Amino acid sequence: MLDPNLLRGQPEEVAKGLARRGFFLDVDALVALDQRRKTLQIDIEGLRNERNRLSKAIGLARREGRDGAAEQERATQVSQELAAREGDLASALAAWEELSRSLPNIPQPDVPDGKDEQDNVCLRHWGEPARAAGPVEDHVDVGTRLGILDFAAGSKLAGARFVVLRGDAARLERALIQFMLDLHTREHGYEEVAPPYLANAQSLLGTGQLPKFEEDLFALRDDPYYLIPTAEVPLTNLLREEIVDVLPQRFCAYTPCFRREAGSAGRDTRGMIRQHQFDKVELVQIVRPEDSAAALEALTAHAEEVLRRLELPYRVMFLCAGDMGFAAARTYDLEVWLPSQQCYREISSCSNFESFQARRLQLRYRDAEGKPQLAHTLNGSALAVGRTLVALLENHLQPDGRVRIPAVLQPYLGGQEYLGTVSE
Repeated sequence: MLDPNLLRGQPEEVAKGLARRGFFLDVDALVALDQRRKTLQIDIEGLRNERNRLSKAIGLARREGRDGAAEQERATQVSQELAAREGDLASALAAWEELSRSLPNIPQPDVPDGKDEQDNVCLRHWGEPARAAGPVEDHVDVGTRLGILDFAAGSKLAGARFVVLRGDAARLERALIQFMLDLHTREHGYEEVAPPYLANAQSLLGTGQLPKFEEDLFALRDDPYYLIPTAEVPLTNLLREEIVDVLPQRFCAYTPCFRREAGSAGRDTRGMIRQHQFDKVELVQIVRPEDSAAALEALTAHAEEVLRRLELPYRVMFLCAGDMGFAAARTYDLEVWLPSQQCYREISSCSNFESFQARRLQLRYRDAEGKPQLAHTLNGSALAVGRTLVALLENHLQPDGRVRIPAVLQPYLGGQEYLGTVSE
């Protein structure tokens, strides 16, 4: 959530920041709601003081042998008025909390202006994309021809947007996961975590998926749990409601991820680009505020290193204000080249949330004076495994129909160099 002191003290500045995202903040309604809170708190304080005064007056009357009927009658009225005002205050505070939770994060000042992905800024490229003069065999055709991607079975077992990986594809996915985890734990200093794949509502509220994105979550029918949409949820919540003694903290995890893709009807219906269930290796960092800018650059570089070692052409995009996720203050997307589409597609999103998530989580550390302060949180995919597999099948497709396995993965596959056999 945004800093309540900022909301109350500088609502116009908050509105300007949110307007860059295309979000309208009704400043008049916000100010009126806060003024209502202030008025009720003043009324309640006055009524409590009067109740205390009347209590003393009643006690004095009894000691003096008087019935104190007038004071008693007024005390009853005050108690009733106080209960009513306290109920009104609770409603006003709940309305403020609901409004606060609905507000996205404010973009950092140098985040590019813009409405959507067309306004994102390319920071750098790596690798040489394969430019094709004509149609290129895509991952669906390659995987079907090699007998390793079974979309018919996925549809039979679950429905649309599911796939069954067979043989070499299943082994390749496992190799990718192991390679990514090894890289991030052995070279980049992350602690590997194996979290639950179910999360409670409090965890999803803490990272910003609830309440705004509930329609995109899979909820269990008879139990108070959701299937996680990303390992960001359990990893960031590991330190919820704690005062952390040592920062930075770096976590990584492999998990399956589950998303309804409620807003993507008709988009990417072919193949593995947009699935209801997919695997991902996630990175999370929890740092001091003064370190979060550098931490985002480092985290992004860690995700880039995966693509480099897999020899996959990619670019880094600086997302404009209108294209960032709800909780992000700054985001870099990594986009991998897909020859069949002759374009770059997102494979990782790396974000600095500043204190937005930490405020919801009450995730704090102690400053030099020993005072608790909100930490900054960051996360990024390193990488989305399914999309990485897609990129491998397409970018390393050979003229003879085989798919070359990058050297870095071959030890995880017993030295295997290719998927498939030479076409007749």
